[in-house]
Amino acid sequence: MTALWDTTGAEVVRELAAARRSDGVTSGLALTLVAVVDERPGARYTPVKAVEDAATVAAAAHPCRILVVTRSPVGRSSSPDRLDAEVVLGGRLGPCEAVIMRMQGRLALHAESVVMPLLAPDVPVVTWWHGPPPEQLSTDPLGVVAERRITDCRQAEDPVAALHQRAVDYAAGDTDLAWTRTTGWRTLVAGALDVPARTGARPVAATVTAPAGDASAALFAGWLSARLEFDPAREDTPGGGPTAGAPVDGLASVRLELAEDDEITVRREDGAAVLQRTGHDPRVVPMLARSLGEELAEELRRLDADQPYARALSATTRVPELTRRPTSRVHIWVDPADASGAPE
Repeated sequence: MTALWDTTGAEVVRELAAARRSDGVTSGLALTLVAVVDERPGARYTPVKAVEDAATVAAAAHPCRILVVTRSPVGRSSSPDRLDAEVVLGGRLGPCEAVIMRMQGRLALHAESVVMPLLAPDVPVVTWWHGPPPEQLSTDPLGVVAERRITDCRQAEDPVAALHQRAVDYAAGDTDLAWTRTTGWRTLVAGALDVPARTGARPVAATVTAPAGDASAALFAGWLSARLEFDPAREDTPGGGPTAGAPVDGLASVRLELAEDDEITVRREDGAAVLQRTGHDPRVVPMLARSLGEELAEELRRLDADQPYARALSATTRVPELTRRPTSRVHIWVDPADASGAPE
């Protein structure tokens, strides 16, 4: 590990190249993962350690160059421009290469000027925001340079409202970890419906039970709506909605009512899912909570547009034709120190 204090982007590029030569690192990288952490005024901590841990788990499954970008807030009375960086090959981050950067002052507005020369050549770029998603990805240059963009609406103050903003600002290649957390549920329900599909019994009603304001439950209900062509009912579990960034219980159960008085229920119990269908014995399958790194690794498996996510997001938010959105983005730069907020 090499620490560079109050350095420049060019010096970081030179140090990374020198470290790769001295360590005999070969290519073979599948992608560049840009992890963005925006410092928030009044926050008790900057979750860089959580980002490093998650990115390390993901890199074990997908060899990549990790670029962690921590940006300080910028206002009219900004701190001086400063870049501090660590260049890490192996060590605490495992068998990967990484650059951890902290940007202060107005340099944080132009993070792409430091990040772009560090991108691994000829491989896709994935940008992941750990924290409340940006208001618009089109105003964040680190999102514009990426083929895939990963947000986490659970980190927002109002997760369901954040989902609506993701739909308004959607472009092919966007996804959200709230969607990733529904994978186990979608797999179980789709598998349970295989038999009714062959026998001709189709669902005629559905009920999703989850905490109020849970983004994953909202997307799961949207997925059911897009697949079954009717809106499922919603039931709230006791305890109210989640707070920003806090762990939530997530989906509790889903009940599908089929024709011919048949019913399928999937409910979560103590780290497992109990699948029950009318006239059959209950079946128990594991459904353990996954770590942030495992969720991130799942999203790195695909680098094309996630059409099922787009359809679920469209059904959830009522924003139509997301699957027809273009794949490209045009960067709109907004100076946060400009009171009018008008693009320049």
